[in-house]
Parts: sequence; C-alpha cells; structure tokens
Amino acid sequence: MSNCENYGTSNGTACACPPGFGGSTCSQPACGGTLFQGSSRPLASGSPFANLTSCSCEDGWTGTGCNVCQTAQACQNGFMSVRGTSGSLTGLDSGQNNTLVCSTSPRVYAGSQMSCQVQNPTLQTIFPGQSTLTISRTLNSSFTPLPNITAFGSSGSVYAQLFYQGVEQFFCTADSCAQDLGSGDGSADWECKDLKCTCRSGTSFCGATKATDLTGIINTLSGTLGITCDAPASNGTATCAFKQDTIDQVFGSSGLALNGCTFGECIAQSTLDTLAGNQTTSSGSVHGGSSLSGGVIAGLAVVGGLVGIALVLLLLGFIAQRRARKQGFGVLDRSGGVAVAWSDISYSVSQSTDIAWLPRRRKNDAETQKTILDAVSGRVVPGEVMAILGPSGAGKTTLIEILAQKHKSGRVTGGIAFPGAGAGNDRPRIGFVPQQDVLPPMLTVHEALVFAARLRLPEGLPDSEKHARVDDIMDRLGIAHLRNVRIGDGEKRGISGGEMRRVTIGLELVAKPDVLILDEPTSGLDSVSAAKVANVLHALAHDPENPTAVIASIHQPSSQLYHSFDQVLLLAHGRALYSGPGGFAPAEHFSAQGIPFKEGYNVADYLLDVASDPPVGLFPLSSGSNSGTQVARGDSSDDEIEKGLGGPSAAPAAVLDGKFEPQEAVQGSGKKKKSWFATSQYQATFLTQLEVLSSREWKVLRRDKTLFLAHVAIAAVLGAFCGGLYFHTDQTIAGFQSRILVLLDVELQGALIAFSSLSALYNVVEIRPLFLRERSASYYSPAAWLLSRFVFDVVPLRIIPSVIVSTMTYWMAGLAHDAAHFFKFLLILVLYAIAMTLFNFLLACLFRNGGIAILISALTALYQMTYAGFFVHLADIPPVLRWLQWLCPLKYTLEALSVNEVGSGLMIVDSLEGVPVSTSAALIMQKLFGFGENNYYRDVLVLFAYIVGFAVGVIFVVWLKVRERR
Repeated sequence: MSNCENYGTSNGTACACPPGFGGSTCSQPACGGTLFQGSSRPLASGSPFANLTSCSCEDGWTGTGCNVCQTAQACQNGFMSVRGTSGSLTGLDSGQNNTLVCSTSPRVYAGSQMSCQVQNPTLQTIFPGQSTLTISRTLNSSFTPLPNITAFGSSGSVYAQLFYQGVEQFFCTADSCAQDLGSGDGSADWECKDLKCTCRSGTSFCGATKATDLTGIINTLSGTLGITCDAPASNGTATCAFKQDTIDQVFGSSGLALNGCTFGECIAQSTLDTLAGNQTTSSGSVHGGSSLSGGVIAGLAVVGGLVGIALVLLLLGFIAQRRARKQGFGVLDRSGGVAVAWSDISYSVSQSTDIAWLPRRRKNDAETQKTILDAVSGRVVPGEVMAILGPSGAGKTTLIEILAQKHKSGRVTGGIAFPGAGAGNDRPRIGFVPQQDVLPPMLTVHEALVFAARLRLPEGLPDSEKHARVDDIMDRLGIAHLRNVRIGDGEKRGISGGEMRRVTIGLELVAKPDVLILDEPTSGLDSVSAAKVANVLHALAHDPENPTAVIASIHQPSSQLYHSFDQVLLLAHGRALYSGPGGFAPAEHFSAQGIPFKEGYNVADYLLDVASDPPVGLFPLSSGSNSGTQVARGDSSDDEIEKGLGGPSAAPAAVLDGKFEPQEAVQGSGKKKKSWFATSQYQATFLTQLEVLSSREWKVLRRDKTLFLAHVAIAAVLGAFCGGLYFHTDQTIAGFQSRILVLLDVELQGALIAFSSLSALYNVVEIRPLFLRERSASYYSPAAWLLSRFVFDVVPLRIIPSVIVSTMTYWMAGLAHDAAHFFKFLLILVLYAIAMTLFNFLLACLFRNGGIAILISALTALYQMTYAGFFVHLADIPPVLRWLQWLCPLKYTLEALSVNEVGSGLMIVDSLEGVPVSTSAALIMQKLFGFGENNYYRDVLVLFAYIVGFAVGVIFVVWLKVRERR
C-alpha cells in the first residue's frame, strides 16, 4: 500500500492526489498544465525536493502550481482538452450545461482554489525568501465539473500546502467546514474542525537547519481552523488570514496574514446562477473570540440563578411590606402596667486564664468561678421608680442587664417574672438605656428619634402617628428645642451630655416600653442635668394613664435625686442588703441593726458607707432570703410576685439556669399570621428596614463628605499620574514594555484598592457599637444592616474611585481603543474592589480588635502583590508554595486585565538591528507571566465566587458572632 503525502487517498498501488499534485506518493507538485488534467499534468522536478521556481503557467491560470483559473475560456479549454467537444460534465446533470465560467471571488460554490503570498515580518526574519500558501476548498463536490479532479475530498473539506522558495514545506487538512458570507459584501469566512498538519522532513521549515526547525510546532497543530478573506480589491486580489490557536499566539489574534490572494473556481454557468442567491451554504461563521467552556457556562448559570433568587426575594419582600401596611394598627396601644419580680438571681463568671479561643477546662470548678451576684431578689410594680445602689463592683450593672434580658457570657440562675404582662401573649416590651450614650453623630435629634420610631413601632402604624409620638416624647424630655441640632460626638460638638442622655432615653420611650431599665442614667451629669433626667423618669413612672415600672442603677445620687425614688435596692459584694421603700426607710432599717444614722446626712451617702464595708450580720443567712424590708403590693403576696404568680394576669416566670440568653416570646393559642421577612422580633419588614437604614446612610454620606472626597481626589491624582507617565504607548517593543508597566501600575492600583478598602474596615469597627445597641433592641435584622452598609460603602467609596482611576489611565495610556474592551477592563476592577471591600468587612466583623483586623488586611494585600504574577513568574515559585496563587484574587484580576488587553489583537511591530519583527503580544504574555489567553471569563467567575464567598462569610459571622455580649 502506498504512503500518500498531502493527505492523498490510497487506491492500492497508487494514490489519488489533491489538485496540483501527482506522482506515486502525491509528493510532486504540478508544473504547468491545467487543473482538469489531474494526475496527467506535468510534474515539477528537483532533488531532494521538487521545486516550482522554474515552472510557468498556461494562459488563464495563475498561482503557485497553476491551479487558479482566471478566465472562463481557460476553464472551457481545460475541460475540452480532457473531454473533447462532445464531452459532458460529470457532476450533477440537473441544471448544468457545457458552458463553464471562472468564479474569482472568495466565495466557494463547489470547489475552489486559492493562492496567497505569506508576508509576516517575524516569519521573514527567520525565512527571508518567498513563502506562498495554496488552499483547495471543497464545499459541495457534486457540483464541481470533474469530482476528485477539479475538487478533492468530501464536501466541507480543506487541503493546504505552504511553499518556500518553490519547495513544499508542510501540508494540512481539515473537515466539517462551514462557510459564512457575512453581510454579502464579497467576503467569505471558513471555519473547519479536526485540523492536522504534517511537516516534510528535511525542508527549510522542517529540519534543514536545527535552529529553525518548526517540526514540533507544525505537527502538533490541531483543533479549529479559520480561513477569513475580505472582499477583493479593484485588482481582483484579497487579504486573507490563516487562523488557529497556536498560530494566533505566535502571529497575533488575526492569525497568519495572507496577501495578494487570488481565487479561481471553474463551475457551470447554470450551477452558478442557481447557487448565487442561495445562502444556505453558510452553515457556520468564523469569529475571532474563543467559545465559552462548559465551566464558564455553568458559572454564568450560577450567577444568573443568584440574580434570579435576589429578584424573587425582593418581590416577596415588597409583597410582605404592602401586606403589613394594609393591615394597619389604628392608634398606638397602651403601655406600662407590667411589674417586674426576680427571685434568687445569681451570676458567676469563669476566672480561667486560658486563651479565649481555646476550650476552657474545669468550667464549673468552684475555684475558677467568680460570683458577681448571689441570690438577689426584688420587685417593682407599675408606678414606682427603683434605685439600685451600691459601691463600685457591687453588681449593679450586672443585675440591670439580667433584668433587661441581655446576653450574658457567664452563668445565671434564678427566676424573673413580669406580672401583668398577660398570660400566653408576647413578652413585655422592655426598654433598656445603657450606661454609654451610643448615638449616630451625624443625625439630628429629631431624625434619630424618627429612625427609632419607624423601626420599633408597628409597620401598619401611619407615619403621621409615628411622628406625633416622636414630638410628644421630645416635649416630655424637654429636648424639643434641639429638634434640628445634630447629635455630634467627641470630634464634632453637638448636644451636651445631659441632652444626649435624654435622647438615649427617648429612643427607648418611642417604642412604648412596658418596663424601663436604665444603667446609671445620671453618671457624668451635673446636678441640674441629673435632676432633669430624674424628673423625666418620675413622670414616666407616675403617668396616670400608663404607669410604668422604672428600674435604674445609680452610682452616687445627690439627696434631691435620692428622694425621687420610690424603691431602693442596696447591693454589696453581689448580695442584697436592703430591698424596700426609699426615703428614710433604709436608714431606719440599718439604724435598727446597730448602724447609727446622723440627722441631716445624705441618706444615699449613708447607704453607700454601709455597703462599702457591711457587717457580716447584715447578709442573709441562706440563699433566697433577704434581710432587707419586703413590702407586699396589691392583692398578691411577696412570694407570689417573686415567683410570677401575682394575680391572674401574671406572666410565667423565666427560670434561669446556665448561660443566659434573652427569654423568647411565649406564643399563645391565638397565633398571629406572620408574613415573609416579618417575625415577632422585628416590628418592620425587611424592605422597610433596608429603606430606613439606607436613608440614614445617605444622610451621613451627604453631611460628611471627607472620606468620599479623599477617595475621589486620590483616584484622580493617581489616574492622571499613571496616564501621563504612559501617555499613548505604541506597538513597538518599547511600547509593549510600557504596556506591561501600565498593567503593573494597574496592579498597584489594585493594591491601592485593597489598601483603600481598609477604610471600609475602619468604618465597620467605628459603627460596630451602634449596630450592637440597635440590634440588641431589635431595630433591624443583621442582613438589612449589612446590605445598606455595603451599598453605601461600595458605590461612593469603591466603585466611583475605581471608575475614575481606570478611565483616566485606560484612555491616556492608549490601551485597546474600543468600548467593549474598556468596559471589560472596568468590570474587572469593580469586581476586585467589591471583593476586597467584603473581605475587609469580614475581618472587621471577625475581630473585635480593629488593630488586628487592619494588620491582617495589610499583610493580605502584600501577599496578593507577590502572587499576582508580575513580580515573580508563577511557575518559578516552589511547588510547596505555588498553590497559594489560587487563593489570590489579585492574580485573577491581573490575568483578566492582561488577557483583555492582548485579546484585542495587540501585535508587537518593530525592528531589531534592521530586522523587522511582528509577533503576538499574547505569546509574550504567556511566556513572561504564565497567563492563559482564554481565561478572561474564568477569572470573572472566580472573582464572582470570591464575592459570594466573602459575602456569605460576612453574613454568617455577623449573624452568629457580632451580637451584644455583656
């Protein structure tokens, strides 16, 4: 069996050869003659390889090997020379006649020949002689005049040969071809599959000189082949390109350029007329870009799914909001009327010195437990104000927080009841005023109170009633004149300390609490301000329509302040020395115990003196009994109230044993229907929470523009500097170096984005106390806060500066001049900015110590710069550390930016010592940095994955970890 070259087909002892070749092995190109002669054509001679240099073509034929017809007469004469005047066409008889014409357009009707000059500076530097490429394209072999002679192979196949100095160097074939005629301007593009090429050993391209041996490259060419041809010029020639992945990497995305291409196809006139208007042959098209991989398509599907889920959740939230607002609540319901009774409250914490995040051993060992409270009991009924007195460390704040049902990190035992709250209904509304005033400094007093009203009053309550409630609270607190005054903080002066305390109290009164609990509301205030606060509490407790139980810890009250309290609980070393009526009753009680009281002396100071060093006999002898006076109220006995049995409407007692968590609401038989995003914990629906939070964020951003202007100014200066430094880079070797440096500066811009996102970390650390207070008071869900905080941080502080610096650098440096590549460039930087912002959000939420979070963020930015791919080639990193590149978001960012730039068809065109050089920037990119040419969409999806991963991490940490622990 013959070994056929040029992909001829063996028919036993001989080979059927492609047009223009002959000999026993199809290795000899034709020299003269016509295409119709087939294997009978004269062949070129030469040793060791046949050479076409001395060959000449007959009239009407041209191209390397004389295979391209130029006139109809040449086709007719060639056909008659082999068939005679009476011969007929051997193609399909239907619609054919003996009149042949020559089609010289790039379009193929049946089987066409083309011949081109290969003129590439890089190729000519290595092989300075003349290179030509002949291509035989067969679209439908049944319509060609002589099948297997004027056309070869199956329909939709291509055969190509490259000649250098008249000698064939290599040959290729491909099948499954489709033709695309574009817009009908005369151009024609072919796309074929299953490309394979064979180098002719010993030729100039394939081993004649070892230094220029291309055998290893040519023999491995495979995959998709593209042949694109523009419309012919006035001289009948056209510009074409021979495209394949490896060739594109070497010579650029436009492939191997072919110039002066001539086309010739002998075809019957009637067949031409029939097929000329038929566009069905265009079953495919050739595009410059690469197709999307299955992984990219799957990733896009996931992104689309996430967007769809977000839209569905938004729709459900809108429906829930509309439903809640339509239900309505009429007028505000009554508040107050709820007593507080607690029995044998004890609290202890571990004194273990173990590291906080390591498991604690011997947790219940008495030696490692410190008792803060020991069997403290007491009660307060509506219409009374109780003062909890005691020296520092007596346990006042701890008792206050337990009564307010705050999260405690230690162990709590005992019972708490709320007689009067109603059996089987939701737990009473408890207002808690912490010792520190944590308020939004950029809001006015009125705005802060309206913010609380919109989130803590029922969704269905009209806004007019909420505003009326706020105005009433401001009048009662005496802060109506501060309506439009900003609250301020330590840096920007606003209202005074006493006014801040009254605003903090107002935030709780807006929600109409049944019980109000305050932790040292007068600490740090002068006597006048303290008296105003005391008057407010006294008026609230003794409101004839809504009497309220008020409990407040007081550090060192004046005589006037002390006598405004109805009840007094005195603590010493975590134990109750007295619990009963205020006034002079405590002094009389201790006087009876042998501790004299001097007339005219401040009773509060006297009680603190007693509690600072109490005699042992004052402490109760057993747990559960107090030596203080206990006075029953109403119809219920002391024990009944303490156990939660004070009357038929008493709420069940909360029995505490173990790590304390807030008591959950008790659902009765008459359960209310809950809507989406609305639970018993929050009064407002999710969309309302998001709306109110966004409104506050916008006001803060609008009033404090310092951070925003700083980011914009830095971005503008950096963009102008980088753009001016690399202004209008060209496509020379020096210009490509500048482009590399532009991308390096883009990397530094990415590092700047990473570092500038530290401001996001600082903002979260700064606002964390306010979030903890508002979350513990059930203002809003963590998800609503995170979403509003993220939007108003990312858009003004990350996206806008990124757009500014990217736009200035991109167009001034002269990167790819088209909108598509610019917006792809912009998309990458925006995605990276969002990812880094979420990463810093995660650090800020994960670590309470802002210094640790900032340190980790800075070190992470330096790590990303190392593994991005510019400072060190990723392949040169030791394998034990190389895997870290896959955890580096900046690596994917820089790869996508580089691929986007070279994917625009960037070529390096220059000369070295007079030798012209033209090569693809994609090849240099792969060699220098190891970036994949088709990795842009993969990198986009990886950045999306980082965004989703960081977002899920932030939500998880905030939901479980960032909560009030006292």
